[in-house]
Amino acid sequence: MYERKTIPNLNCGLDLIGEVLYGKWKIRLLWFINQGHKRPSELQRKIPDASRRVLNIQLNELEEHELITRKIYPVVPPKVEYSLTEFGESLIPVIGALGNWGDKNQEKLRSLIIKKFPLARNTELE
Repeated sequence: MYERKTIPNLNCGLDLIGEVLYGKWKIRLLWFINQGHKRPSELQRKIPDASRRVLNIQLNELEEHELITRKIYPVVPPKVEYSLTEFGESLIPVIGALGNWGDKNQEKLRSLIIKKFPLARNTELE
């Protein structure tokens, strides 16, 4: 397993939140758990581009940062459900505001992102 060798900068709120939310799927995981998708298989269906391994790693990190909790039910096969902590719930309005900003600016953002990916430009034109 990867072990970080550098100490993160913890002097600024933006650095702190970046440290906690850094990961391609973490914001989506928090959003979907808030919407009621609590089982790992449900989350996998909501984010099909992510591998099960990466989702598990990011779910574990969110749990370590006390944004979500995991409940394991004593049944066979084991049943696992995730839920937001009160700390995690406090992030939902922030995530919603970011999503709204992205929705309002999606055309500009999309065109800026496509500029970096020539193959995506060809797909976009078809």
